[in-house]
Amino acid sequence: MEMLITVAFLVFGGLLLLLVGFLLWDRLRQGQRWQQQGDALSKAVGDRIDGTIKVFGELQKGIGELAEKAKGIEEAGKNILTLQEILRTPKPRGGLGEFLLERLLADSLPRDVYALQWRFHSGETVDAVVRIGGSMVPIDAKFPLEDFERMAAAESDEERAAIRKQFARTVKKHIDDVAKYIRPDENTFDFALMYVPAENIYYETILQPDIYSECLEKRVFLVSPNSFNAYLQAIVLGLRGLRIERATREILGRLQRLQGEFGSFQRDYETLGGHIHRAAAKYDEASFRLTRLGDKLQLTGEAAPRELPEGDEETSSQPE
Repeated sequence: MEMLITVAFLVFGGLLLLLVGFLLWDRLRQGQRWQQQGDALSKAVGDRIDGTIKVFGELQKGIGELAEKAKGIEEAGKNILTLQEILRTPKPRGGLGEFLLERLLADSLPRDVYALQWRFHSGETVDAVVRIGGSMVPIDAKFPLEDFERMAAAESDEERAAIRKQFARTVKKHIDDVAKYIRPDENTFDFALMYVPAENIYYETILQPDIYSECLEKRVFLVSPNSFNAYLQAIVLGLRGLRIERATREILGRLQRLQGEFGSFQRDYETLGGHIHRAAAKYDEASFRLTRLGDKLQLTGEAAPRELPEGDEETSSQPE
């Protein structure tokens, strides 16, 4: 009985030890798996943190660049404000218009077909002239910016309407000033161009019927940078047509000279032909006479006696 109890106790103890060993082995395996998962999680978290740090670095760099650009925009804004302050004065504003006009002419036309600051006989100067054939197109830049800005900043329709009338009066005065450069007696065409260097101001001028009527009456046509370029292209085509016409006239002149030379040569040729014809007739006549003379000589030779008659003694003997 005691033997059975002892065996059972040993068997139970072995099973208990086996169970404890299995539990310890499973716990160790679970710990290794947890450690692997922890290492993987730590690596993933580390990579994520590194990526986040890199993103923050790039974001910080982008913010720095954006700050620099914002600073540049701020400086540009200050420059624009400074330019606006400068353009409030009529003289710098006019100088800017002349400069823009000069650049447009230089970019579109050959240098020998336009002139800047053209002086008339009276001493007055126009900003530019474009030569077409033997005449000139006077061009003057005008920049009615001040009234336009006041009109754009008006707070009510009544105020805007009043300023628009003042704007129209200013533009009409500019048209009158440009119309003085139409001088056909000094080889200008009977029209002139007024260059408005801002598109928005130009559109405001062409929308007012009274300004358009004034332009037709004074024969002063308003142009903007875009429309003036179209005018210049038309002028370029006109210049090409004039050059073609000039070349055609030169060719026609040469053809006329060649025709005159050909007529002179034809007359000389006909005279030479007449001389040759008369010489040929004389030659034929001389040949005919020579033939007849030859025939006569031959007949005369045949008719002559073969031996001369001998003389008698009386005639043959001569006294010594």
